[in-house]
Amino acid sequence: MLDLNNVFLPKSLSVSEYSSILLENAVNELSRLPGIGKKTALRLALHLLREDATRADALAHSLTQMRSRILLCERCHNISDTPVCAICSNPRRDENSLCVVADLRDVLAIERTATFNGLYHVLGGVISPVEGISPTDLHIDSLIRRTHEEHFNEIILALPATIEGDTTNYYIFKQLHDFKGKVTTISKGIAIGDALEYADEVTLSRSILNRTAFQL
Repeated sequence: MLDLNNVFLPKSLSVSEYSSILLENAVNELSRLPGIGKKTALRLALHLLREDATRADALAHSLTQMRSRILLCERCHNISDTPVCAICSNPRRDENSLCVVADLRDVLAIERTATFNGLYHVLGGVISPVEGISPTDLHIDSLIRRTHEEHFNEIILALPATIEGDTTNYYIFKQLHDFKGKVTTISKGIAIGDALEYADEVTLSRSILNRTAFQL
């Protein structure tokens, strides 16, 4: 196995200086990941070279399996290994409350607080005319269908505290004109402009617990 423990990494190293096209290709692909620059990508690639080959094989296999086999829950649109996700199929979840979030990262953020035991509905984003995202691009129609087919007492709008989030809140609220339960929104412990995934767990937990009635 290659002994790369003492590889010297020049500060000004560029892609053209790589002695291996295979290494260059790996660095280029790794650097496409969010927050990964060329130097970090090189360190990751060299780390994989230093490790036993089975580690790299396991990483490649897990990524391939994730990309080819992961599903979206047919009920709530959260990521899942099965047609219905583990949250929706869990009989211990409170099926009377539904939390509406923008994407799957928000589900993970709220679950970490351990303060909400209901179900979720993942919209897949928020309405944003600037980015060309309209209500028809989101899972809003299926949300409205769920409110007719399932028996919720409360719908919690847990969308980002942004103009786009507020626009989406307003649109959904108008679509819920036949809903007999209460519609609430998380309290503004979440700073204006912040995404849920960046909120600390205490703040997010308090926002969920202290939710208020949604008002136009």
